[in-house]
Amino acid sequence: MLVAPWANGEDQLNQSGVALVMALARYFKRWSLWSKDVIFLITSDARAGPQAWVDAYHDTHLSNVASLPLTSGAIQGVVVLDYPTTNPWDRIHVVYDGVNGQLPNLDLFNTVVHISGHQMGVRASLQEMFAHSDSYEDRLRTMLRGMVNQGLGHATGPHSSFIPYHIDAITLQVSGIGQHDEVTMGRILESLFRSLNNLLEHFHQSFFFYLLLAPKKFVSIGTYLPSAMLIAVNFTITAIGLWIKSGQRAAKEPAVTSEKLAGTKSGLEKETLKTSTIPTTTDEYERHLVLPIAFILLTHFLGFIPLYVFNTFPTPTLSPIFYAFTTISLVLPFVLSFILHTLFKPTVQDYTLIKCFSLLMLGLFLSALATLNFSLSFLIGLFSTPFTFAAPQRKSRWWLAVLMEVALHALAPTTALVGVAVYWREDLSRILAEAAFGWAVWGMWTQVVVWCVWWPAWVVAGVNVAGTWWDMGKSAETVKQQ
Repeated sequence: MLVAPWANGEDQLNQSGVALVMALARYFKRWSLWSKDVIFLITSDARAGPQAWVDAYHDTHLSNVASLPLTSGAIQGVVVLDYPTTNPWDRIHVVYDGVNGQLPNLDLFNTVVHISGHQMGVRASLQEMFAHSDSYEDRLRTMLRGMVNQGLGHATGPHSSFIPYHIDAITLQVSGIGQHDEVTMGRILESLFRSLNNLLEHFHQSFFFYLLLAPKKFVSIGTYLPSAMLIAVNFTITAIGLWIKSGQRAAKEPAVTSEKLAGTKSGLEKETLKTSTIPTTTDEYERHLVLPIAFILLTHFLGFIPLYVFNTFPTPTLSPIFYAFTTISLVLPFVLSFILHTLFKPTVQDYTLIKCFSLLMLGLFLSALATLNFSLSFLIGLFSTPFTFAAPQRKSRWWLAVLMEVALHALAPTTALVGVAVYWREDLSRILAEAAFGWAVWGMWTQVVVWCVWWPAWVVAGVNVAGTWWDMGKSAETVKQQ
């Protein structure tokens, strides 16, 4: 498929792109060498149009979209042309990120880079790194930009709508000021389509999971996946340790030690016995699971509230709702901790089990997510690392509890969303509207991970730290044990 939206993602008229697609359609029609059908698609916009077409093509559309009467079987590759200018250009910019962190086969990307660089003498760039010098800093910056795009899970172009259907797709953009024109782009597309025409089957030999450092350098999944798994395993191991700790109680019993003293002139020795009390064994005692499990289920159920609100409410109301939700979210751990203390009088074991189940759920979700969207799992795992150390403190160490609360609020999901808005220099309401659009049109499930996995774990960590301000046990010895 060759696709050209009438207006690109920045609402610019894609005049050269549409004209070139129509010219190539006439040019390709005269050839008899095609072993596959070539579909030319021009949509009204770059977001909803391609998604509606591919949904109708696969008959998975909504009721208000008609099915396509004719189809041509499985689509092997899609190239989207974003060419809004008529000025000469210097290089092509390849956009490849898909929805929910999905990526096209690396062979398609390598084919474009090889054709443009070796046959046409056109340099290729990615992740908006137009001045890539192949240095360590530029490679790192390119990789981090790709991880952010993959972690956000949003569509980066019209090609993103095709990737969830296991269709390899990319978007070609022009950038810079140079000596290349429509003829060069036409030759690149012609050579690329002839390469796709020679395929006997789908791309499958190369990688579907990778992190690009430069147009010709990448990191494979076998190298970067262990990092996300190690972060997720951290929560699981900590949860296992807390489970063991919650069922043990230190038992102190007297122990006898002997001491020999030199005594008399005759060389006789006296042996004195000394008694001391040291912990030697542990007693197993019953775990009370009803309160911790009920509390964990409650916090995860609360995550469906922001998930529903931010994906269904009108766009003008999203920004004030977000600020109101942020304010409520800041005080929610203290309110839940106060209610928990007033109604149920939780003990140290209850707090330990609550933290145990929360970290266990977090490790479980992040381990599974790492195989689907590495960047999202890795970034959430990094932001959630302080949850491992969040625990009630003694009243004498109130300053440590305050530092924990400050760290938790600095790494809250709402704070991260504001950081994304600052990073992209976008208005917060526009980002929320784009996320709601992605949920409704693209099937983006980043919000599910944020509000139903990350945010509940953050609330539980805040409740644990807030337990410092209440008397958690029935005696001072219980608090001292914690």
